Amino acid sequence: MSQSESDFVIIGAGTAGCVVAGRLSETNKCSVSVLEAGPRDRNPFIHIPAGVLYTLRNPTLNWNYPGVASPGLDGRAINHARGRTLGGSGSINGHIYNRGQSADFDHWAQLGNTGWGYADVLPYFAKSESKIGNADAGFHGTDGPFTVTDVDESDKLCDAFIEGAKSLGIPLNPDYNGASQEGINYAQRSVYRGRRVSPARCFLYPAMKRGNTNVVTNAHVQKILVEGGKAVGVIYKMPGDTSTEHVVYARNEVILCAGSIASPHILQLSGIGDATLLQSLGINVVHNLLGVGQNLRDHYAVRSVVRINDSITINDRVRGMAFAKELLKFALSRKGALALTPTLVYCFAKSSPELDASDIQITFTPASYPAGVQSGLDRFPGATIACWQHRPESSGYVKALSADAFDAPEIQGNYLAETHDQKVLIAALRLSRQLLHSEPFKPYVSEELWPGPDLQSDAELLCHAQKTGNTAYHPVGTCRMGPASRSDSVVDDQLRVHGIGALRVADASIMPMIPSANTNASALMIGEKAADMIMSDL
Repeated sequence: MSQSESDFVIIGAGTAGCVVAGRLSETNKCSVSVLEAGPRDRNPFIHIPAGVLYTLRNPTLNWNYPGVASPGLDGRAINHARGRTLGGSGSINGHIYNRGQSADFDHWAQLGNTGWGYADVLPYFAKSESKIGNADAGFHGTDGPFTVTDVDESDKLCDAFIEGAKSLGIPLNPDYNGASQEGINYAQRSVYRGRRVSPARCFLYPAMKRGNTNVVTNAHVQKILVEGGKAVGVIYKMPGDTSTEHVVYARNEVILCAGSIASPHILQLSGIGDATLLQSLGINVVHNLLGVGQNLRDHYAVRSVVRINDSITINDRVRGMAFAKELLKFALSRKGALALTPTLVYCFAKSSPELDASDIQITFTPASYPAGVQSGLDRFPGATIACWQHRPESSGYVKALSADAFDAPEIQGNYLAETHDQKVLIAALRLSRQLLHSEPFKPYVSEELWPGPDLQSDAELLCHAQKTGNTAYHPVGTCRMGPASRSDSVVDDQLRVHGIGALRVADASIMPMIPSANTNASALMIGEKAADMIMSDL
């Protein structure tokens, strides 16, 4: 057994973990150890924007956790891509920067989480951000380490799609991360000068250079050590030598930042969770905390695909001689197809006109993927819409299946379990079809391939959604933030684990409800706010 000691031990170098480590290191008042189960982020596809199509299917960079059958999907199981490298899912995601609606965070505060309303969290969104391009005054940062840019290459199909949305009454919104979310425009993204803006490169690497932060990769955490009701350290093993235990002790705190799948799993392995489950697995119960692993929420995306009648899509730009031209363009200017994100246009709309705010999200890209999965491109000109519900009511769970940390947990997404979720998604699919057949866009459409013109009824569209939809890669909520009086809460509004001292959780798992957005921007905010809380206690 090897032993070491730091002031703080951070489990997980995902988006929030990188932010916490970076900010703590800036104080020069403490030492930090970061334990990451994946390898270094040296793979070049991480840093090329279009490389996400490869990182999402690369097992060295992606945990690709297996899911279990969801009754709402007629027994179909969904796997869960999660980043397995420095930067975590922030190193393999689709680069989108999307905060959500102010009401999302006001609702968090209304649930008993003081200090988490929109006015409270907006400064932390701005703190990490350096926004280049259009921005509503007062809503963005301009000197943070995390650069956010607008799509800088216009596209004929994207322009036609935006005009189609406007023809249906959906307004053009210059800044969906500003005063109002509703509307349509090109995406805001974490891409700068043709490279991914990675949380590891923005926050963690500068921390490592300061000399007070030690990062251990391929460190698979076995459990958190708890003595006298207080977290005192972490045991981890290296995959190539599972017989040797390594212990790193924390003089101040252990901060769990392993994400919405691994964070509850590690707590359970450490004896913190539902006592009945832990006892059934032979895990010594340290603290009975029923909410651990519950409240899993995720966006369930369903795609519509059309064949385009002209070779102007990304599908055509990355084949044969055209691809050689794109390679040269990227090498010389960091522009072109390789510098594009998988999604170029974002649309926020209402499933019903009487709603006060948008409840569905629709994305567009001038490309299409085999079986609708972003892991390759079709060999014909195609375009894709993906749609999902902002705040699904269906919830699932994550639970350990054994006391062995190398065994993946059971993940039940429980997608489309609630009737309301089904209705909203059907409305989103109908709006998707309207957009694809709008007057400005339909001249480009050769045929609707998916769902296909034969599927018209609500029942047929729901069946299509159940058979073909997939996760939008936004799991949250499994270490829910809330007052101790709530049986399903895991951490308080200071992110401290109920009933255990010197232990916090800081990642997307603490979200009490899923925001109306992709989740990486909120993970950055959580990391910033967590670091501020921790430093205030120094």
